[in-house]
Amino acid sequence: MAECHPVGFQWVMEAKERGAVVIHVDPRFTRTSAVADIHVPIRAGTDIVFLGGIVRHILETERYFQDYVVAYTNAAAMVSEDFRDTEDLDGLFSGWDEEARTYDQSSWRLDRDGDGRLVLDPSLQHPRCVLQVLRRHFARYTPEVVEDACGVPRALFLRVADALCDNSGRERTSAFCYAVGWTQHSTGVQYIRTAAIIQQLLGNIGRPGGGIMALRGHASIQGSTDIPTLFNLLPGYLPMPRAGADADLDSYITNNATPTGQWGNMRSYVVSLLRAWWGDAATADNDFCFGHLPRIDDDHSTYATTMGMLDGEVKGFLVVGENPAVGSANGRMHRLAMANLDWLVVRDLAMIETATFWKDSPEIETGELRTEDIATEVFFLPAAAHTEKDGSFTNTQRLLQWRHKATEPVGDCRSELWFYHHLGRIIREKLRDSSLPRDRAVLDLRWDHPESGPRREPDAEAVLREVSGWDAAGAQLSSFDELRDDGSTACGCWIYCGCFAGGVNQTARRTPGSSQSWVAPEWGWAWPANRRMLYNRASADPQGQPWSQRKAYVWWDATTGTWTGHDVPDFARGKLPDYVAPAGARGPEAIGGAEPFVMQGDGRAQLFVASGLVDGPLPVHYEADESPFANALYPRQSSPARQTFRRRHNEPNQAPDEPDGGAFPYVVTTYRLTEHHTAGGMSRFLRRLSELQPEMFCEVSPALAAERGLHNGGWATIVTARSAIEARVLVTDRIPPLRVQGRIMHQVGLPYHWGGRGVSTGDAANDLVGVVLDPNVHIQESKTATCDIRPGRRPRGTALTAMVDEHRRSQGMRR
Repeated sequence: MAECHPVGFQWVMEAKERGAVVIHVDPRFTRTSAVADIHVPIRAGTDIVFLGGIVRHILETERYFQDYVVAYTNAAAMVSEDFRDTEDLDGLFSGWDEEARTYDQSSWRLDRDGDGRLVLDPSLQHPRCVLQVLRRHFARYTPEVVEDACGVPRALFLRVADALCDNSGRERTSAFCYAVGWTQHSTGVQYIRTAAIIQQLLGNIGRPGGGIMALRGHASIQGSTDIPTLFNLLPGYLPMPRAGADADLDSYITNNATPTGQWGNMRSYVVSLLRAWWGDAATADNDFCFGHLPRIDDDHSTYATTMGMLDGEVKGFLVVGENPAVGSANGRMHRLAMANLDWLVVRDLAMIETATFWKDSPEIETGELRTEDIATEVFFLPAAAHTEKDGSFTNTQRLLQWRHKATEPVGDCRSELWFYHHLGRIIREKLRDSSLPRDRAVLDLRWDHPESGPRREPDAEAVLREVSGWDAAGAQLSSFDELRDDGSTACGCWIYCGCFAGGVNQTARRTPGSSQSWVAPEWGWAWPANRRMLYNRASADPQGQPWSQRKAYVWWDATTGTWTGHDVPDFARGKLPDYVAPAGARGPEAIGGAEPFVMQGDGRAQLFVASGLVDGPLPVHYEADESPFANALYPRQSSPARQTFRRRHNEPNQAPDEPDGGAFPYVVTTYRLTEHHTAGGMSRFLRRLSELQPEMFCEVSPALAAERGLHNGGWATIVTARSAIEARVLVTDRIPPLRVQGRIMHQVGLPYHWGGRGVSTGDAANDLVGVVLDPNVHIQESKTATCDIRPGRRPRGTALTAMVDEHRRSQGMRR
């Protein structure tokens, strides 16, 4: 966090000054480790073992916050008699289809009574209750197994587990912060799930000082998932309609909305979105233009799209603020794929590698590509920087903050808003006389944002007003609770509803913290409804009183008959703590007064996830797709549900579901530096930042350096089945060897910022990494793979591919 989110880390340091214990778990000793009370070096790819060991420790020592767990989680719920755990099926859950590589999740259900309510055992003693299932599931995650699989000594592991337990419960809370070190794995979603189980057991969700914070990227990554650039979501995490299943609005709601909980109001969110997009053209008679929405029929994520380019199925590609030629896993494959396009549009601040792959990519040097043979027509459109445009950014705290333009963009540089607004305008003009039904979706769109100045820049605040939403009279809405399903409200993103309440740009507020309460509600605006903490009803006990007066946050005021506190309550303000939903209640009314987790259909946090995850209802440790070790916990080596693309240009280092055979004996992991930014497009082209970190390097331990003949400041060549790169050698104790399964294991650390263009140039770390994905969110496993490392610079030209082929042959693979 200190390396990659130094501004946010200020608050960690302030907490440390007040006595907070900081624990850092990372393969490398970093700036964060340097100020942490405990640093835990760990083998990349084994965090579920480490976290699972903490779950076991909490359960075995009875350190869980029982009152919280019984009342606010599904620990007391009864798992179906048909369910079989990984403990029964050698690493698989019930319902696995080996041929289809998917789970039938029907046996994962929880028992319900005749009214649809969960069957509960508040004593937590029934063998089928979730807590007991959890206890059996994590029983094998002992401190000894943690040490054997993760390389974390037993005493160090127990020190961390006890510190978390000691700092949790009624009077104390602990927080988890994570970033792509957890997400970029084939089981990345389950990493976060394991942390969520810990936080539920310890009572650390919905309470001040608790929670799980995803350290999202700097360029409004939170905002780009809220109002998504993702293929399978609409704004506000509404699912994209699916071909065949979601034929009309009614079937879409039936298939996707839970009848109880806050998602029970999904129709209001969807209809208001359709009204925002298609305005008066969206009426009840035409299903509010629901038919205009595109349908998805497959995985259309970025890596699947890349495979489509290689296969000639994808003809054009727009790259905006990304640099897949060096920033995505298996950069070589991306460059070869782009050479197969008809056209490519790149919008960026500088002429990045993706824009020039056709003339200076490594494959030109090896002869795999020839400039004269590449038919791709490349359009480079210069983009405005964040200082050159108005607009809101959403940070990792869900906080929308408005940024005012500081200066005009130079030359032909333009904002994304300008680009898409005018692209849409021109397309609409070209289709103006069309009578084809397929073109109505474009022609019916509201596309009337006001423009100003000689460049005709659209008004960003007008866009935010539309996102925030208005009623039939044009008045700005205050909260998503005001959205209706009859077409009388319009809102571009239901979770952002109210960010322009009262006609005031709430995101532009800058009241200093010293002039308001410690929650600082008048600094920016947080979704939803300016709540600074989600599920904050859980900060009070079932009767509505704070678990701890010292940590009071939201509570029930019997005098006024409302929920009140330091934050906007994440709960119906007038719902009594002892409210019991009547049989057949729907939507939020089906959530009881002591059920804080309003987005869940049962109002309870989910220790056991009965639906929604495709790889299992509980986390399981599987080895990464590439690993030098056999799975110490289960016969299944790697996640059976992981997404793989076994094909030319994406060859694995080893046979599927087997540990490495010896040609690639080391673990490699990638990371960021403070001085550079993501794939380098915003930093390698700047002289001062390039001076601070001038060259691509690899971190190795003194022991690995001695084993491989590497010298500090010299060169090393790192090899996988995809490619080989060179890097300067940094011999350092910061990446120590670990003892795993009885032998010493070395890890190689690589920053991933470099490419062939800019002031500072170097080989791209991502050229080494294969494309294997988490099946839930389709993110790549780039934080752990296997490699070989040798002294000296890599070969040039065809000698490079020959060396890679030789490594593959030594592993028993064919080209």
